[in-house]
Amino acid sequence: MAQKNDNRVSKDVLSRAKTYEERKAAHEKALHKKRRIQRTAVWSSAVVVALALGIGIFSAVFTTLNPAPVPTASETGVSAPDPALSENRTWTGSMNVAGVPITFELDGAASPQAVASTVSLVNSGFYEGISCHRLTTEGIYVLQCGDPNGDGSGGPGYSYGPVENAPTDDLYPAGTIAMARQGGNGSSMGSQFFIVYQDSIIPSDEAGGYTVIGRITSGLPELITTVTSQGTDNGGTDGKPKVPVTITSISVQ
Repeated sequence: MAQKNDNRVSKDVLSRAKTYEERKAAHEKALHKKRRIQRTAVWSSAVVVALALGIGIFSAVFTTLNPAPVPTASETGVSAPDPALSENRTWTGSMNVAGVPITFELDGAASPQAVASTVSLVNSGFYEGISCHRLTTEGIYVLQCGDPNGDGSGGPGYSYGPVENAPTDDLYPAGTIAMARQGGNGSSMGSQFFIVYQDSIIPSDEAGGYTVIGRITSGLPELITTVTSQGTDNGGTDGKPKVPVTITSISVQ
């Protein structure tokens, strides 16, 4: 009898131990699953935030460095030139930038409003003596010019839109000349433009892409050697060019 009782006790202990181990294993499995879900959620959130920041950075890349209210014709009494001034044709031009002679074409058929404005500003002498105030050297590769204030906040006293002739795939090939604008505002174009010196993907925002007005036909390699390859004055990826850049002459015909 005693032996039987001992056997029963032993079996009860083993049973309880087995139950404990099973519960422990189940608990650890559930805890592991919970932690895995939490890690996945954290990584997913991080990815979402990173993408959001990335999109924000790229979509704002051509906003002015010191954003200012966009003047309207009713406020300034000055309206953008009539698109008919573009004459629906290709314009050829030349300019000297930081001592580098550059030739270019403007596509008046594809971007009549932007080209009309640009031709008008060129012919008025607006761009002569103006600096190229911004250089980006990572992700997108552009030299931004055309601000009379030299800090990204200026313009010709008028603004226009909407966006014209933006690439549907967001690819801006090296040599592209396009108009800068404020992020999300397709009617904020003025005098500022940018030269793409290396193929760049520039994501569109709610206003669309960036109006391509033409392309550089010669002088880009020399501009890269002289200016863009030297980087920014602060050593960062976005800032004033280390080499001072001024448009000393420009003409179109």
